[in-house]
Amino acid sequence: MTDNKSKYIFVVDDEKIIAQTVAAILRQVGFRTAAFENAQEAIDAASVEAPDLMITDVVMPGLSGIELAILFQSRWPQCKTLLFSGQAITADLLEDARKSGHQFDVLSKPIHPSDLLAKLNELA
Repeated sequence: MTDNKSKYIFVVDDEKIIAQTVAAILRQVGFRTAAFENAQEAIDAASVEAPDLMITDVVMPGLSGIELAILFQSRWPQCKTLLFSGQAITADLLEDARKSGHQFDVLSKPIHPSDLLAKLNELA
Protein backbone atom coordinates (compact mmCIF):
# COMPACT_ATOMS: atom_id res chain seq x y z
CA MET A 1 0.00 0.00 0.00
CA THR A 2 2.56 2.48 -1.04
CA ASP A 3 0.01 5.02 -2.27
CA ASN A 4 -1.89 5.65 0.96
CA LYS A 5 -4.08 8.41 -0.43
CA SER A 6 -5.83 6.05 -2.81
CA LYS A 7 -6.59 3.43 -0.13
CA TYR A 8 -9.87 3.46 1.77
CA ILE A 9 -9.83 1.56 5.08
CA PHE A 10 -12.70 0.58 7.39
CA VAL A 11 -11.91 0.11 11.08
CA VAL A 12 -14.57 -1.90 12.94
CA ASP A 13 -14.45 -2.37 16.71
CA ASP A 14 -17.25 -2.40 19.27
CA GLU A 15 -14.98 -0.33 21.50
CA LYS A 16 -15.59 3.09 19.94
CA ILE A 17 -12.34 4.63 21.19
CA ILE A 18 -10.28 1.85 19.58
CA ALA A 19 -12.03 2.18 16.21
CA GLN A 20 -11.65 5.96 16.24
CA THR A 21 -8.02 5.89 17.40
CA VAL A 22 -6.89 3.36 14.78
CA ALA A 23 -8.73 5.31 12.07
CA ALA A 24 -7.08 8.56 13.24
CA ILE A 25 -3.60 6.98 13.17
CA LEU A 26 -4.20 5.77 9.62
CA ARG A 27 -5.49 9.18 8.53
CA GLN A 28 -2.29 10.78 9.85
CA VAL A 29 -0.26 8.73 7.36
CA GLY A 30 -2.56 9.53 4.46
CA PHE A 31 -5.20 6.79 4.31
CA ARG A 32 -8.88 7.58 3.90
CA THR A 33 -10.65 5.90 6.80
CA ALA A 34 -14.03 5.29 8.35
CA ALA A 35 -14.58 3.97 11.89
CA PHE A 36 -17.55 1.81 12.88
CA GLU A 37 -18.77 0.40 16.19
CA ASN A 38 -20.58 -2.58 14.71
CA ALA A 39 -20.65 -4.85 11.69
CA GLN A 40 -23.94 -3.58 10.32
CA GLU A 41 -22.66 0.01 10.08
CA ALA A 42 -19.68 -1.24 8.06
CA ILE A 43 -21.92 -3.33 5.77
CA ASP A 44 -24.19 -0.36 5.14
CA ALA A 45 -21.25 1.94 4.38
CA ALA A 46 -19.63 -0.61 2.06
CA SER A 47 -22.85 -0.73 0.06
CA VAL A 48 -22.21 2.93 -0.77
CA GLU A 49 -18.41 2.71 -1.18
CA ALA A 50 -16.54 -0.51 -0.51
CA PRO A 51 -13.15 -0.19 1.19
CA ASP A 52 -9.84 -1.51 -0.08
CA LEU A 53 -9.13 -2.95 3.37
CA MET A 54 -11.07 -3.65 6.52
CA ILE A 55 -9.48 -3.94 9.96
CA THR A 56 -11.94 -5.54 12.34
CA ASP A 57 -12.04 -6.78 15.89
CA VAL A 58 -12.84 -10.50 16.10
CA VAL A 59 -15.12 -10.64 19.15
CA MET A 60 -18.06 -8.25 18.80
CA PRO A 61 -21.78 -8.42 19.59
CA GLY A 62 -23.93 -9.48 16.65
CA LEU A 63 -21.69 -10.51 13.77
CA SER A 64 -18.16 -11.44 14.80
CA GLY A 65 -15.26 -9.96 12.91
CA ILE A 66 -14.71 -13.32 11.23
CA GLU A 67 -18.34 -13.50 10.09
CA LEU A 68 -18.02 -9.92 8.86
CA ALA A 69 -14.81 -10.75 7.00
CA ILE A 70 -16.44 -13.75 5.31
CA LEU A 71 -19.40 -11.62 4.27
CA PHE A 72 -17.05 -8.96 2.87
CA GLN A 73 -15.11 -11.62 0.94
CA SER A 74 -18.30 -12.75 -0.74
CA ARG A 75 -19.75 -9.28 -1.47
CA TRP A 76 -16.59 -7.24 -1.99
CA PRO A 77 -13.84 -9.71 -2.95
CA GLN A 78 -11.33 -6.91 -3.71
CA CYS A 79 -11.44 -5.85 -0.03
CA LYS A 80 -8.64 -7.33 2.05
CA THR A 81 -9.28 -8.03 5.72
CA LEU A 82 -7.05 -7.81 8.75
CA LEU A 83 -8.40 -9.09 12.07
CA PHE A 84 -7.27 -7.96 15.47
CA SER A 85 -8.18 -9.28 18.87
CA GLY A 86 -7.22 -9.28 22.49
CA GLN A 87 -9.28 -12.33 23.42
CA ALA A 88 -8.31 -15.98 23.76
CA ILE A 89 -11.50 -17.23 22.06
CA THR A 90 -10.12 -15.90 18.77
CA ALA A 91 -8.06 -19.05 18.15
CA ASP A 92 -11.17 -21.26 18.18
CA LEU A 93 -13.09 -18.90 15.92
CA LEU A 94 -10.19 -18.75 13.47
CA GLU A 95 -9.90 -22.53 13.41
CA ASP A 96 -13.59 -22.83 12.55
CA ALA A 97 -13.12 -20.30 9.73
CA ARG A 98 -10.06 -22.18 8.42
CA LYS A 99 -12.06 -25.42 8.33
CA SER A 100 -14.56 -23.58 6.13
CA GLY A 101 -11.80 -22.48 3.77
CA HIS A 102 -11.23 -18.94 5.06
CA GLN A 103 -7.78 -17.67 6.00
CA PHE A 104 -7.20 -14.36 7.76
CA ASP A 105 -4.23 -12.47 9.18
CA VAL A 106 -4.64 -11.64 12.87
CA LEU A 107 -2.88 -9.03 14.99
CA SER A 108 -3.01 -9.04 18.78
CA LYS A 109 -4.38 -6.11 20.75
CA PRO A 110 -2.97 -3.81 21.81
CA ILE A 111 -1.02 -3.17 18.63
CA HIS A 112 1.66 -0.56 18.27
CA PRO A 113 0.94 1.84 15.37
CA SER A 114 4.26 1.04 13.69
CA ASP A 115 3.42 -2.69 13.74
CA LEU A 116 0.00 -1.99 12.23
CA LEU A 117 1.50 0.15 9.45
CA ALA A 118 4.11 -2.51 8.71
CA LYS A 119 1.36 -5.12 8.36
CA LEU A 120 -0.63 -2.85 6.05
CA ASN A 121 2.43 -2.45 3.83
CA GLU A 122 2.77 -6.26 3.70
CA LEU A 123 -0.79 -6.54 2.44
CA ALA A 124 -0.12 -4.18 -0.49
